[in-house]
Amino acid sequence: MEKPACLIVYTSMSGNTEEIANDIAKGINEAGAAVQIKDILQADPADLEAYDGILLGTYTWDDGNLPDEFLDFYEDMDTLRLQGKPAAVFGSCDSYYEHHGGAVDILIEKLTELGANIILDGLKIDLTPTAEEKEQCIQYGKSFVNDEWGPFSCFN
Repeated sequence: MEKPACLIVYTSMSGNTEEIANDIAKGINEAGAAVQIKDILQADPADLEAYDGILLGTYTWDDGNLPDEFLDFYEDMDTLRLQGKPAAVFGSCDSYYEHHGGAVDILIEKLTELGANIILDGLKIDLTPTAEEKEQCIQYGKSFVNDEWGPFSCFN
């Protein structure tokens, strides 16, 4: 069986979400899948249709909003066909705000509207990932590929 190919598209202002994306990618690789990481400014929404699984990552701006650099991508996603495609969302957040990780929730809702199969709960890391949270991110990547039904089952 060919390795499933996953795409991670993220945006990061302080580097926290980029760090999370890299740790998740490490977990995906360790689980035996291929992964490509793209910054939101180098990605096209149509890229999401070309991969077996997709993960979106963003920090939350202000009190629960998507950051400006994600807005065009978000709006352009409306034309995508993602029915049944395994997907997950992650991001760095700040628990100071009432809507902790609101941007993660916004992207989960959008992917669900487009028919994607959200296979993991949104991963919200408060600010810079600790060593323990970095391991959690690696496990998140592994879980994206290997779930309780066996390796790559979500991609079959």
